[in-house]
Amino acid sequence: METKRSAGSLALKAVLALFFLFAVLLPLIRMLSNMATTDVGGILSSPQFHSAALHSLLSSGTATLISVFLAFLLAWCITRSRIRFKEAWCVLFTLPMLIPSISHGMGLVILFGSNGILTNWLHLPFTIYGFGGIVIGSVLYSFPVAFLMLLDVLKYEDGTAYEAAAVLGISKGRQIRSLLLPYLRKPLISVIFATFTLIVTDYGVPLMVGGKYTTLPVMMYNEVTGLLDFGEGSVIGACLLIPAVAAFLIDLFTKESNGQNFVTRPRSVAPGRGRDVFCTLLCIVAGVLILLPIAAFVLLTFVRKYPVDMSFTFQNILKTMDQGAGDYLINSLIIAFSVALIGTAVSYLTAYLTARSRGISSGLLHLISITSLAIPGMVLGLSYSLFFGGSFLAGTLSILILVNMVHFFASPYLMAYNSLGKLNENLEAVGRTLGIGRVRMVLRVFVPQTRSTLWEMFSYFFVNSMMTISAVSFLSRRETMPLSLIINQFEKQMQLESIAFVSLLILAVNLLMKGIIALIRRRAGKKEAA
Repeated sequence: METKRSAGSLALKAVLALFFLFAVLLPLIRMLSNMATTDVGGILSSPQFHSAALHSLLSSGTATLISVFLAFLLAWCITRSRIRFKEAWCVLFTLPMLIPSISHGMGLVILFGSNGILTNWLHLPFTIYGFGGIVIGSVLYSFPVAFLMLLDVLKYEDGTAYEAAAVLGISKGRQIRSLLLPYLRKPLISVIFATFTLIVTDYGVPLMVGGKYTTLPVMMYNEVTGLLDFGEGSVIGACLLIPAVAAFLIDLFTKESNGQNFVTRPRSVAPGRGRDVFCTLLCIVAGVLILLPIAAFVLLTFVRKYPVDMSFTFQNILKTMDQGAGDYLINSLIIAFSVALIGTAVSYLTAYLTARSRGISSGLLHLISITSLAIPGMVLGLSYSLFFGGSFLAGTLSILILVNMVHFFASPYLMAYNSLGKLNENLEAVGRTLGIGRVRMVLRVFVPQTRSTLWEMFSYFFVNSMMTISAVSFLSRRETMPLSLIINQFEKQMQLESIAFVSLLILAVNLLMKGIIALIRRRAGKKEAA
């Protein structure tokens, strides 16, 4: 019986490894092999490439520093003060994660463009296009991710050492130098590299507000979609792999060597009126800046023609729906629900096989399961276009579902891996003693114990599939195009009102899904408590 279970587990691992071979490694190898017939040296030495690379490094580096600093301040306000409505602030700070990066860029155009709302109202002398616009848009797009990572780090900082330091009369400044900074060093490195990778591989914000300030992702997008130059696109894609792989390796090694996860006592927060007032004001300012683009989307959606005719109308919504937005929304919902259902099932099964068993096969499957963290969406999309081009999958909803599932697989997998790894290691042995099969154990024991994690995994897959533009940009056809991709088409036609409505529509769908899942989890928690 035990031999059959081991053989079945090994067979499942082999099937999953084969899936990742065809869904991740072979497409990537196909893209890299495409460089063999390309003048790599000529591309890398061209002035256009040097300029785009320099622009990418400067704008991404600047945006990363600002984003991480802002994220740390806000995470510190939430965890180290007694301000009110902390949960509401956290929801507000993560709103930018629910709309595509291209919407952030267009939001800045609507606000600060040559005929922007704030440009006209405040008579601003500067333009949003170029370096400054990319930095501002990238900060809006990326800081929620850094905020959530730093919030998790600060939330679980052990307070025992700080209590001892207070008893010994050690000053606050010395506590920061001796306790906080050493604790933050390794997690902060991971946050910085993760944020930098997110920004440097994004083409949505630079495409909207970059102007002549071209970055590598925009150059890659233009070469592949505009000129159909897959060779040069592959070279640029390989370059974009470098920071992503570096971030992946740094995150992997810092997590492996970071043993600061054990919390004896949560850090207590002493009363401090001045601190709380400062934190509240900072949260208000950040909240207003986050809501400005969303408010601009609302304004443009419901006015007849900004700034000529400011009368209220539903005409913009009807016009956008007439141009196929409803069909594209259905495509996005099909993709998002399919990715969420299939992705959650596959990632949970994979996590169970790796977290609940030991051996070389489990270690190898775990490693290949997290490799998608090191592949930017644009690179994955281009590799799929080359590998699956001409096959029965090309241009179908199926390939969009597959690429999104692979693109977002690693994070939900790690959620399940961590949750399953925390459960009692003797559960399987007890099940074998009682004659309970493995499938029944998973359904009756493990799934109920990790139900909250499963909903979080479903939400992650769904939300990201609704808003992504990177992995699907080279793969969709007109009839299978997701809703997020028509923003670029509307921008070319200068239909700002339609862009605003589509951005709000994506935000509304993601907020609705988040709300439904939060309600389900709350009800489940009440039942368990009862």
